[in-house]
Amino acid sequence: MKERLKKLFTNVWNVPNALTMLRLALIPVFVWLFWNADRKLALAVFIIASLTDMLDGMLARKLNQITDFGKLFDPLADKLMVLTALICQGMAGVFPWSAILIVCCKELLMLLGGLFMLKKDVVVYANYAGKTAQVFFILSLILSFFHQELADWGTQLDLIFLWITVGLAILAMIIYLVSYLKVLASRKQPPAAGA
Repeated sequence: MKERLKKLFTNVWNVPNALTMLRLALIPVFVWLFWNADRKLALAVFIIASLTDMLDGMLARKLNQITDFGKLFDPLADKLMVLTALICQGMAGVFPWSAILIVCCKELLMLLGGLFMLKKDVVVYANYAGKTAQVFFILSLILSFFHQELADWGTQLDLIFLWITVGLAILAMIIYLVSYLKVLASRKQPPAAGA
């Protein structure tokens, strides 16, 4: 466990990881703007944070600066920003709490599962269903800032995207569970004869 933590915080200081940490720092800025200023400014901060997510991954690959820290904290920063925006929109009466509770429970289970896997010396990485869910989350949250305008046009596009996101998030969790149960099972199998 100590070796895993040591490796996790090795080579942390690079541009992709700095963008990840910036995204974490933008969360309280978003919350303050959402409740104390024009919410479109909060939307701008949310979009900037979402763009840094795309940028840090691209730079990490291009500059060959992929680290365990980035693999773990990049999706964590995304989830915290999205959950923060989701809860703010729930408190504002835009999004239903039923969807928010499902997502929060799913993320809590994922966090506990990730910590468990880390103890087993396995870092939990994002899968394609999770990444797709993240894209839909971002789209639904951006649209939620135009909830009233959409309602005036006779559509609930933000809510439709939200429920698609909930479905994708649950699918991602099932995929995580199956894949990491396979990892644990393979570690328990005895080595083949002659290996």
